[in-house]
Amino acid sequence: MNDAGRTIEVFAELGCPFTHLGLLRFVERRQTEGHSGVHLHVRAWPLEVVNGRALDPAFIAEEIAEVCEQMETDAFDGFDPAHFPATSLPAMTLEALAYDAGPAVGEQVSLELRDLVFRRSGDVTDPATLAAVADRHGIEVTPGALDDHRRLHADHAEGERRGVIGSPHFFTPAGGFFCPSLEVGRDDQGHLHVHADPEGFDRFVDSCLT
Repeated sequence: MNDAGRTIEVFAELGCPFTHLGLLRFVERRQTEGHSGVHLHVRAWPLEVVNGRALDPAFIAEEIAEVCEQMETDAFDGFDPAHFPATSLPAMTLEALAYDAGPAVGEQVSLELRDLVFRRSGDVTDPATLAAVADRHGIEVTPGALDDHRRLHADHAEGERRGVIGSPHFFTPAGGFFCPSLEVGRDDQGHLHVHADPEGFDRFVDSCLT
């Protein structure tokens, strides 16, 4: 099957650990099954806009601890909540700009930015850090461009129109999939529970790659 040029849209928050894990698992399966022409187009679902406040590092750390307890993964080996970004808007703006250079470049930048947050404790609020990412991928960023978040707000509005319910929300030829690799919920006492959903993930991947 010729899948060159195919893209799978996903609305996601940069600081969402469920998104980070889902993207990595998709890329791994794509490589295993030999569908290198299918790329992820990661669009913004900025939770600090959705919720009206920045993400809480302690809450993110709780989510990561639960994921790591349930699943064997090194996706968060370098995570330090003390270095979690106070805002993800400039980094997501760079992510959006990267897609102007093509789906492969956009996806690479999206993955690298999340790797900085969850594996390397990098400061994605630091203009120098973002400039270095842009330079590595040949992206020209004009002065002030990363402070202009109109594209993120446009993605948010588009996601609302299309029924996005959270991060990550994928759109495939078979329809929408919210957080397809995990089942996430809280019990009556408010304790977070995260479980792998292999059947749901297989359905999602099949809808992307077949």
